[in-house]
Parts: sequence; structure tokens; C-alpha cells
Amino acid sequence: MSEWKECKLGDVITLNYGKSLPVKKRNNGDIPVYSSAGLTGWHDKALVDSKGLIIGRKGTIGNVYKSETPFYAIDTSYYVLPNNDVYDFDFLFYLLDSIGLDELNEDSAVPGLNRDTAYSQEIYLPSLPEQRAIASVLSSLDDKIDLLHRQNKTLEAMAETLFRQWFVEGADEGWKEGNLLELIQLVGGGTPKTSNQDYWGGDIPWLAGGDIATNHKSFVNYAEKRITEVGLNNSSAKLLPKYATVISARGTVGKYCLLAETMAFSQSNYGILPNIKNCFFFTYLLINHVVEELQSSAYGSVFDTITTTTFKENKVPIPTETEIVQFEKSISSYFQKMFMNKYQIHTLEKLRGTLLPKLMCGEVRLKI
Repeated sequence: MSEWKECKLGDVITLNYGKSLPVKKRNNGDIPVYSSAGLTGWHDKALVDSKGLIIGRKGTIGNVYKSETPFYAIDTSYYVLPNNDVYDFDFLFYLLDSIGLDELNEDSAVPGLNRDTAYSQEIYLPSLPEQRAIASVLSSLDDKIDLLHRQNKTLEAMAETLFRQWFVEGADEGWKEGNLLELIQLVGGGTPKTSNQDYWGGDIPWLAGGDIATNHKSFVNYAEKRITEVGLNNSSAKLLPKYATVISARGTVGKYCLLAETMAFSQSNYGILPNIKNCFFFTYLLINHVVEELQSSAYGSVFDTITTTTFKENKVPIPTETEIVQFEKSISSYFQKMFMNKYQIHTLEKLRGTLLPKLMCGEVRLKI
């Protein structure tokens, strides 16, 4: 650490203020527009004519985004320009992501990141060669994670295309029309009493709406909360098997995901099982196909809600069991690959989360 420079963030960077750009004043173009929450639209003119880093200033504070092209940062954000004589651009991105800027809120009404407070944060700055080495390691992890995410999106798009070919464009005129509940079974969820500590902190993942929204249209292999077997047995919560679909039925209606392992879930969601044994992926793609209609049928005075009736009133052609089973066999390899990718993403993200703070404080050193 002797060759690392201890200094204040304000000694190294300048936080420039973004500029207001209301949606109605934006023109069609290829310039990305960033707010405190990230990419928020496009424009035909850049505020910054180089690559840069964007940091949330108001609202979603402290989040750091990278633009490799000219961009526009609106007034809820700061931006930082490259300075190759002082810091490596990619290293600075990881440094800013590691020092807890999101925890520096000083406004009780709308969260805000004060520039002087940010400037006062103590940092350690290694030599430029070591900065580049650190950035290279972390970038390689991020690139692999991004590649796996893109692979999964491609695989899902292919699976959706095949579903449409089999059951929409290629639908047999002889298939009868029925309702969704002829093809699927709905399972209600539940929540153990939060006042009973014996019900929580166990080994059973318990999905809430936020978990489902975070993993929308993908496998979910992690839940923020876990319950005990005692909690499961003393509540209306139920276990769903691996590969079952779960859909949000209240609030953020229509968010859905596939279970990567056996899990329980809250009463604000429905578990969805196939009526034809083990045809889980057909069921998932069926929900994907009808979800917009389910959302448009949602109702409620406070929160949008879908109910058993919503599913029952949704009419679909009913394929034969043989055709559904054949489709399931043809599509399963796509989902197995997505499943393996999801776990690899999880492993790489954990490794990144472990390495980032250790590399940034010099606890882990790299050979240059």
C-alpha cells in the first residue's frame, strides 16, 4: 500500500452538474440521455462530447453509470470526464461504485448527494498501471456476466418464437377453444406471521413481489427472505417445485419468473403449475404469450389485481396433450442452458462483489 496515494475524492475528480432536458424538448436521435436512475431516453444533441461517468445526484443517488459515447446528463445527475493523466477511466468507474456514494443522502424530502460531501470521501489511488490491471480483472467479469445475460435473452427469444410457430401461427383449426385453467393450475401463496421469529430465517426461499420483479422473465435463484419449515406449516404458504412459474397478481401485475429451485411465495402472487405432467416450460411460455391480456384485465380500486376469474376468462386454443409433450421435449434444452447460465451469473456476481472492495483498498494486489 506504500505506493498507493491516500487522498480525497475531490482531489481526483470534478463532479459536473447535468442540465435540464424535459422529455417534451427531446428530439429523435442516437445520443443517450441519463438521469439519476440511468438511461432514460435519447436525444439528437450531446451535452458531453466524449465518454464519461454519470452519478445519481437527486432521487436515486450515488448510482454510477458508464457511457462509452457522447451523452446527455440531465440535472438529477453529475458527470465525470476522463483524465488519463490521473486515473484510468474504467478503474474510476469501479472506484466510484465501491465507496458508498449511495449512502450519503443529506436531504430528508428527496434523496440528494451533496457535491462537497462526495468530495470529502477518502480514497486510495494506486499507480496507473495497477489501476489498469484492476479494471481489466473487473471488466472481464462484467463482460462475461453481460455475455451470459445476452445469451439468455437470445435463448428466450428463440423459445418464444417456437411457441408462436407451434401454437399460434401453426394452431390446428381442430383445436377447441378453452380457458387458461384447462392448461394450468393456480396455487395461492401465503406469509407466515412476521411477529414470530421461529417462522423466519430458515432454509426455505420465500418470494415476494420485489424478488419476482427483479427476476422478471428469467430464472429466480435467490429470495431476499427465507422461512422455516415451522413457518411454512403454520401458514398458507406453499412450496412450488423447481421450474414452476410464479406471477405477480397484485401491484406490479404481470411480472413473472421461473423457479430455479423449490421455493415458497407470498399471497400477492400466484404459483402456476402445468396440468400436463412436467410440461413446465410450455406453461411458462404460455404465460408469456397471454400476460398482456391478463394485465389489461386487471382491476382494483387501490392496486391492480388479477384473480382466478381473470385466468378463467382468458380464452386460448387447447392443443392436444401429445403436441404439448412433444413441444416440451423440443424446448427443454433452451431452458436448461438458461438455467446453467443463471447460476454462472450468480457465481460471477458473487465473485465480483467479493473482489471489488478488496481490490479497491489494496487488500488484494495484482501483479503488473
